[in-house]
Amino acid sequence: MATALRAAAQRLAAVSDTPRLDAELLMAHALGVERPALLLDPSRFALPQDFGALVARRMRHEPVAYIVGHRDFWTIRLKVGPGMLIPRPDSETLIEAAIDYFGANGPKRVLDLGSGPGTLLLAALAEWPAAQGLGIDESQQAVDWARTNAGDLGMGDRARFRVGDWAAGVDGPFDLILCNPPYIADSEALMPDVADHEPAGALFAGADGLDDYRRILPDLRRLLTCGGVAILEIGYRQRISVSDLAEAAGLSVACKQDLGRRDRALLLTRA
Repeated sequence: MATALRAAAQRLAAVSDTPRLDAELLMAHALGVERPALLLDPSRFALPQDFGALVARRMRHEPVAYIVGHRDFWTIRLKVGPGMLIPRPDSETLIEAAIDYFGANGPKRVLDLGSGPGTLLLAALAEWPAAQGLGIDESQQAVDWARTNAGDLGMGDRARFRVGDWAAGVDGPFDLILCNPPYIADSEALMPDVADHEPAGALFAGADGLDDYRRILPDLRRLLTCGGVAILEIGYRQRISVSDLAEAAGLSVACKQDLGRRDRALLLTRA
């Protein structure tokens, strides 16, 4: 087992920045166990026959999350598959910022704009069991995935998802608005794992990467409660440009950095 993992990691180093982790996740999936169980005592497992096929898929740049069918985010596990934006650790900064803002009492009503497979909304509802929320996404496929994840997490009665065009037709107010919009400039090159597999509509946002902020920000003030906050993910070089747009929309701005000390989340309140 150790030899197989080492050999797989060596192969995956050609396509991944985390080859050992990828090999361990794929092996655990092939064995039908969690990764900690594999790491605790790998010698008790026989090498599964389909491990090589999983490694071959990863060698073709298919994301690990698509291969294993899920991604862990914050305190929850989300089912994901082709056509879905895969949850990233950087986005957990938004949940951390919301916890810093609200504390244990938490928000009562949460809105997630561009909810994808339910990532931010379901993580927030897991943190605050008394809260309820609405997720909006332009993709019916994303809405279907989000509803499945809500049901699996026992949140089907607290989380609603529907197809929509950002905040158009949405009535507030909400205590917490979460949003991870597309923010990559159209000309920016991405790794094959992302460019060849994840949906372009969830990634790219015009020549400067700001097109969707321009559409989202003007609606936030009317949707927020007094004392509420909207928390938006940004690219780490977009703090000034998005802040300017937010202030022009009548919002006060603060920023939270991610674990890499990069600007990652803007906290917006009614000015």
